[in-house]
Amino acid sequence: MPKLTFLGAAGTVTGSKYLVEAAGKKLLLDCGIFQGSPELQDRNYDPLAVDPKTIDYCVLTHAHLDHTGWLPRFVKSGFHGPIFANPATIELTSLLLKDSAHLQEEDTLHARKHGYARHSDPQPLYTTEDVDPVFKRMKPAARTGAFEVSPEFQFVAYDAGHILGSTSLELTITENGKKSVVVFSGDVGRYDQPILKDPATPPSKCDLLLCESTYGDRDHTPGDPAQELADVINRVAGRGGSVIIPAFAIGRTQTFMYYLREIIAENKIPAIPVYIDSPMALSATDMYVKYREDHDKEYERIEALENGKGDPLSVHEFHLARTADQSKAINKVKTPCIIVSASGMVSGGRVLHHLEQRLPDARNCVILAGYQAQGTRGRALQEGAKSIRFYGEDVPVNAEIASMGQLSGHAGKSELLRWLGGFPAAPKQTYLTHGEPAAAQALQAAIQQQFKWNVSVAKYLESVEIAAA
Repeated sequence: MPKLTFLGAAGTVTGSKYLVEAAGKKLLLDCGIFQGSPELQDRNYDPLAVDPKTIDYCVLTHAHLDHTGWLPRFVKSGFHGPIFANPATIELTSLLLKDSAHLQEEDTLHARKHGYARHSDPQPLYTTEDVDPVFKRMKPAARTGAFEVSPEFQFVAYDAGHILGSTSLELTITENGKKSVVVFSGDVGRYDQPILKDPATPPSKCDLLLCESTYGDRDHTPGDPAQELADVINRVAGRGGSVIIPAFAIGRTQTFMYYLREIIAENKIPAIPVYIDSPMALSATDMYVKYREDHDKEYERIEALENGKGDPLSVHEFHLARTADQSKAINKVKTPCIIVSASGMVSGGRVLHHLEQRLPDARNCVILAGYQAQGTRGRALQEGAKSIRFYGEDVPVNAEIASMGQLSGHAGKSELLRWLGGFPAAPKQTYLTHGEPAAAQALQAAIQQQFKWNVSVAKYLESVEIAAA
């Protein structure tokens, strides 16, 4: 009988890895990195519970590092099969892995030089040389619709509405003439949000469903995000401060660019400079323009303006910092400004330098929009930390910290229930993944109450059988 093992994203929102075994073949669904607490990060250096040399295939739901960031380690450890993903996901994964490797090398050198590492001989998880072998194994798959990995594993992809190229995947497993169906939600996006289409529920009668539960215990704050963003900027600029926005390079940065364009065009904020300080985010933004099949109708309407030269992300109006010198020059700006820079959970990237400089000033404000995992600096800021450690030094937090949950790229509790309500029949078994324990347990209770489904919270390294129809 086919079985599935939770190699990550069980009890945590990071490290997505699901192993499917059937008909003598092994398939890994996603290959994410663990982020957050030191204990979680240490898992990245441990050998995979299953020898990568014995795994035949890998398939990706989308490009975020918590779904792709362990690929270089996976390939270096002996995986030699194909990695299936749609073209947008392949391009974005290339950007993310190259940037991730570069940052790890930089951080390791800095830690060695200044002596603040937890280990006596800190090593990067992987280097830039480890990234290219990953892309030699990439194989394009359908953006939506069917694609075959092997006679045992056949997929249908559906738009998840989370980031560019994000999918929910229906897997049909064939073993001994019997078929069983597993649905992987991937990361479910938001309904009625800008840029991307709404998430689509696979119309599947599935034997096993894996559903993410990132916000399974709460809904996002209601209200107009553009107006709230304008209110924060006006308040901070009025006292002579600047707004720093740690934003995921893929997804949240583009959302902020979209709303900033809107409130600037409507004269809702003063004329202050906007800096997009993330080379990877700028390259990703080019891809958001390129892959038009993901655009929603409002995005297409704005693109059609000005004889087809409309710019929904105002790429040509903002100050784009691609080089290190351009990034450093922002530190010399002492008048009010807006800085959008990665990473979204303040776990690395150029935003660290901006926060190190600007957190001590009470006139400034930090806007947190994406999910902040346990153990990250972003979570510490969200929970009211009085100081944050950067590069071995404690920096006082005097700046205002504002959370804008309605700008999250993850479905809230009600949206997850809406997505689940689209299935034509109850799955035989549902497992909740990609959520911290309180969130997963809250969603479990809600599903049991609303749908009466058989639903469990996934456990790390647990294996479950997939019963055929």
